[in-house]
Amino acid sequence: MSHATTTPGVQELPTPAPAAPKGSLSSRSLPRLAPLGFAVVAVALGIGIGLAAGWQSRVQWGLVSALLFLAISYVTTSVVENQRQARDRLATSLVWVCFLLAVVPLASLLWTTVSRGSERLDGYFLTHSMAGVLGAEASGGVYHALIGTLEQVGIATVISAPLGLLTAVYLVEYGKGALARAVTFFVDVMTGIPSIVAGLFILSIMLIAGLEPSGLMGALALTILMIPVVVRSTEEMLKLVPNELREASLALGIPKWRTILKVVLPTAIGGIATGVMLAVARIAGETAPIILLVFGSQLINTNPFEGAQSSLPFYIYEQYKIGEAASYDRAWAAALVLIAFVMILNLVARGIARWKAPKTGR
Repeated sequence: MSHATTTPGVQELPTPAPAAPKGSLSSRSLPRLAPLGFAVVAVALGIGIGLAAGWQSRVQWGLVSALLFLAISYVTTSVVENQRQARDRLATSLVWVCFLLAVVPLASLLWTTVSRGSERLDGYFLTHSMAGVLGAEASGGVYHALIGTLEQVGIATVISAPLGLLTAVYLVEYGKGALARAVTFFVDVMTGIPSIVAGLFILSIMLIAGLEPSGLMGALALTILMIPVVVRSTEEMLKLVPNELREASLALGIPKWRTILKVVLPTAIGGIATGVMLAVARIAGETAPIILLVFGSQLINTNPFEGAQSSLPFYIYEQYKIGEAASYDRAWAAALVLIAFVMILNLVARGIARWKAPKTGR
């Protein structure tokens, strides 16, 4: 009878069991494309339930499909894997559902605007005004409104960008005590001011001073809406500048104001420019202050300091109010021009941010 010999002090390791094939159910792991399969099954069931219940709205179908997708993901993962993985997959699925719920209306709006607006948008539409054009006629253009938007937004930017920048520099570099807290409080309050309130404020000044409607009055209301956005975005960008850069400059004997001008602002210029561009995009679509203060005009008025002007948001409101098929087409085309204008501003902001971003060495 033979006995197995073992080396003293050395323990025998258990022989590992053979691994199950990857991706099989015995490995307690769902396939990589399982979420896609869950989505397909949920959509099919949602459509079937919607048709069986007689629902005509596809929004209802989508909501039912989203709930079924969450339920199928959680139950299947609980059965195949474990409760921990099921909760993790449920959270991931919930994020994707919320993302789709946010993107689908935006994509639908963009698709509708492009499909409806592209039918009327052409060179003639961009280079002619509505002077002498009746609402039911298919002619006319948006040139006068485009000029008004560019001038009003430009004036608001020229006024609000320096004020917002200097306010942010004060809050970050110098602001301490009660005054800084008061400025921060009022900036927060201004951030939530409705556009109609800003328009009424400028309108009251117009009535007291006896001023006439003009593009400048509308630009002043837009300035009130733009300043807090510029202050907040610039403040956050200045806070991201490392304090080591400030300390190194001050250690060389450079005054603080020159440190801010030559070190802090150039470092944060990309983010500041992005914030200003986003603030411009935010005010470009405001309608209420323009209706109150600019009054609108069918003629081309290139002087923002005298006489009524139009703007793209006001033009859209004006044409849609007419109620004719031709005016609807002009309204959709003007909406497409406004969306393109805002999109160009966002692309410019991204380009400036990438251009001015700090370069890291390899």
